Amino acid sequence: MIDLERLRDTAAGRPFAFVVGWPIRHSLSPALHGHWLARHRLDGLYGRLALEPTAPGLDALADFLRATPNARGCNLTLPHKVAFLSRVDRVEPLAARIGAVNTIVRHADGSLEGRNTDGYGFLEALRQGAPGWRPKTPALLLGAGGAARGIAVTLLEAGCPELRIANRTRATAEKLRDDLVAAGVSTGITVIDWEDRGGALAGAGLLVNATSLGMKGGLSLDMPLDALSAEGVVNDIVYEPLETDLLRNAGARGLTAVDGLGMLLHQGRPGFETWFNQPVAVDAALRAAVLAARETS
Repeated sequence: MIDLERLRDTAAGRPFAFVVGWPIRHSLSPALHGHWLARHRLDGLYGRLALEPTAPGLDALADFLRATPNARGCNLTLPHKVAFLSRVDRVEPLAARIGAVNTIVRHADGSLEGRNTDGYGFLEALRQGAPGWRPKTPALLLGAGGAARGIAVTLLEAGCPELRIANRTRATAEKLRDDLVAAGVSTGITVIDWEDRGGALAGAGLLVNATSLGMKGGLSLDMPLDALSAEGVVNDIVYEPLETDLLRNAGARGLTAVDGLGMLLHQGRPGFETWFNQPVAVDAALRAAVLAARETS
């Protein structure tokens, strides 16, 4: 993977941004942003950085961004979204309510602002993949990490009457609930034991998998769907593979299945437009370009 110095040297004075995670080789973000750069003939660069989740590494990343004028910022993915929150100079209100950042913007004075576009990307993709969906019934969210935080806040602020959260480590889900209540987001949160996740679908209209379970090369997700109504929507934010076992099972039951690629595409748009000062679209050409990159990776 490209280290910070190589990334800066490769940019050769051009404006650049990058995605940071551990691991990061699977990320399709370079294909996404690279497509927009090429489409609009922008002289910029978007790369990737593998960074272990250590305090020295995160501190070095923050120092690098502040000290590099042509660095416009970065995207953060697992496992850095919560840890990097304390390393920015200011946090947008939405990201503060969520308690995690996925987009870092470097301002002209070198200061760093933390933003969160996960919820925006999730909701745009959900509306696109399930046009008739409305936040009128309870939702079950699997997971309590950085992405789950953005999704939780988005669903509650969109009007979801009850959010049920199930996580393999219950204490993490309880902390998410407590953090959101303390942030004034909502009190309509119920923590569910992981073993009871199947039954928690009763009366729900939406299931969201925001864990890494089901990801290619990882552990599988065993999720019974019997209790979900026939009009229910199943959204898996995993995009490798594009059709997870969860989505395949949902499709076999006649449920609306929404894959994770749409969230990736939509969440990237606000950051790109800020970094490169260019409006962009999430359309069929973009999806085709990212899928093509996925097939060759």
